[in-house]
Amino acid sequence: MLEALIFDVDGTLADTERDGHRPAFNAAFAEMGLDWHWDAALYGELLEVTGGKERIRFFCERHEPEFLQQADAEVRIRELHAAKTRHYVELCAQGIPLRPGVERLLREARAAGLRLAIATTTTPENISALLAPDLLALFEKVGAGDTVPNKKPAPDIYQWVLAQLGLPAAACLAIEDSANGLRASRGAGLATVITRTAYTDDHDFSGALAILPDLDGVTLETLRRIHGNGIDISANLSS
Repeated sequence: MLEALIFDVDGTLADTERDGHRPAFNAAFAEMGLDWHWDAALYGELLEVTGGKERIRFFCERHEPEFLQQADAEVRIRELHAAKTRHYVELCAQGIPLRPGVERLLREARAAGLRLAIATTTTPENISALLAPDLLALFEKVGAGDTVPNKKPAPDIYQWVLAQLGLPAAACLAIEDSANGLRASRGAGLATVITRTAYTDDHDFSGALAILPDLDGVTLETLRRIHGNGIDISANLSS
């Protein structure tokens, strides 16, 4: 029986990579006097790595190796990430809409007695900035940021959330948008539904039970059916 839904945040609850994180990174770089600019194509490549500090480090390894040779490189990465988070919070205050169907499904699930949780690599501050207080209150447990040392695609954050909920993986369904997220959820034994984005449209989603454009029109009963059947019915749901 389905008892809980566990949601990723970035790309799943909202298109934050496009509307929030990439612009915030670029604003932080400008603020810190760096001439770096992450365009959409480059950012798509950088999304191979989860976690903001980790993404900056990955970029430097590939494109700005001399930055990492500085004695204070790690300090500067933390400062860059802190500035980026501040810019992201400001963008959220201006309004980043949730993806289609998300708010309706969250309220429908909670009203029906399902438990809700978050499993993400983004920071708690970013979640609070994105979600209105009444929506954030719907989530019983929030696994975020540096809650666990190993970020997605490692399964650690999902394992942590499952332990906090006190539920077996078989009683839960994960909602993700990326291949790294899918690897993390499946690594924890969770059945998973994918709501793809422009950044993840070409990802390999083998192992997902459903691959959808978004949650518009997806009801709680639809998710119960996906979870109960344990088979890929995405072709029917996407048509």
